Amino acid sequence: MKKVVLILMAMVFIACKKEASVDYAIIAGKITNKPIGEVTINSLDRSFTKPLLFSKDGTFKDTLNIDTNTYVLYDGTNPVFIHLEPGNQLDITYDAQDFSNSLVISGKGSEVSNYLILKRKNEQDAFGNSADIYTLNEGDFKAKINDLKKTNIDLLENTKGLSDDYIVKEKRDLHYFYLTRLIDYEEAHKYFTRNEAFSVSDDFLNEINDFDYSNEEDYKFSSNYKRIVSDYFTKQSIELTKNEAIEKDLAFVKSVSTLDNEVIKNGLLFNFANFNMSYSKDIDAFYNAFLASSTDEANNEIVTEKYTKLTAVAKGRPSPKFVDYENIKGGTTSLDDLKGKYVYIDVWATWCGPCRAEIPSLKAIEEQYHGKNIEFVSISIDKAADHDKWESMVVNEVLGGVQLFADNDWNSSFVKDYQINGIPRFILIDSDGNIMDSNAPRPSSPELVHLFNELSI
Repeated sequence: MKKVVLILMAMVFIACKKEASVDYAIIAGKITNKPIGEVTINSLDRSFTKPLLFSKDGTFKDTLNIDTNTYVLYDGTNPVFIHLEPGNQLDITYDAQDFSNSLVISGKGSEVSNYLILKRKNEQDAFGNSADIYTLNEGDFKAKINDLKKTNIDLLENTKGLSDDYIVKEKRDLHYFYLTRLIDYEEAHKYFTRNEAFSVSDDFLNEINDFDYSNEEDYKFSSNYKRIVSDYFTKQSIELTKNEAIEKDLAFVKSVSTLDNEVIKNGLLFNFANFNMSYSKDIDAFYNAFLASSTDEANNEIVTEKYTKLTAVAKGRPSPKFVDYENIKGGTTSLDDLKGKYVYIDVWATWCGPCRAEIPSLKAIEEQYHGKNIEFVSISIDKAADHDKWESMVVNEVLGGVQLFADNDWNSSFVKDYQINGIPRFILIDSDGNIMDSNAPRPSSPELVHLFNELSI
């Protein structure tokens, strides 16, 4: 009888333990001198993002239903890399104007996050000047990044409070980081040495031979592993494009579809669709190919919603509108104010390097078509805190056309309606306010002048 009672008590205890388990993490803290604008918590692959609510004194607290993974708390300037898993309770404090010296992470589960801070510092110290690193010869470059790997392994093994499981997975991630830098080396060396003829030795990438592209555990844990896998299938799709004369997006779906691991296959397909579908030349063909290969119903619903929104900005449809955007010359401008002319829209930001690279070509196009039946409109999606930077760049660079400041940066309805995930983005609208091309050629592309000539602009 006594044994039965003990067994029943044990069962009750186990049941209570299960009921007490949590599927969320809590993050709290305080940011002093917080920049103006939104602070978000994001997954590394950008598939998850959430704004955090702050009190006037800069304090915050939020409950997150998340998977075990590395996340980034970002205030628009400073990234805080944190590891979160259900049951964690992290307290994060720092001065936004003295970030590196003031950041403190404490609380339950903080050991991994503090390790990540130190690991990131080691990486920044080693790669502080990319030109110095990537201009090294092959042997010296490998030695340099191998030393970094050893340094971080020592840090990992000497950090207290880390689980054995985490240490094992993180060691593999450190090796994947090493491999990604080997993969980057050839193109980076060409760039920094200005030697386009350079190529690595035949055996330089031998360590990637026989790489396992179907390790689900590492795909979920390691952003570096995920990047290696994604890069591999991107290269496979480029070869398919050449050999079978099909579009790059369809080639990517076809190459990834060969994967047996459903989690990795679905993840690659979803990430690609989420960030590239808006650039598809044949969105219907891509969408149908995606659905034929993806078996994740939740992903399919998200992509279907995106597809529905994108078909709403197909050629010939009325363009989504922007209303009362600040014009640098004074007052405001709406899309309806420009009816009667073609409108070529450049969506950009001062912090965007590729956007700035298009400025000379845009100036040349504007001059070539000055006085003709077309308006050139540049819409900045800089944050409100960077308004002065925008104003200064427009003035100092003597930017022409109609220079506007969006009402809510990335969250502006115009940006969302066009499903803009990356910039620069160029849009051509006809004189009646209908879409000619929601992903028009860049100013630097000869295709743009060809398009304008076809339209007799």
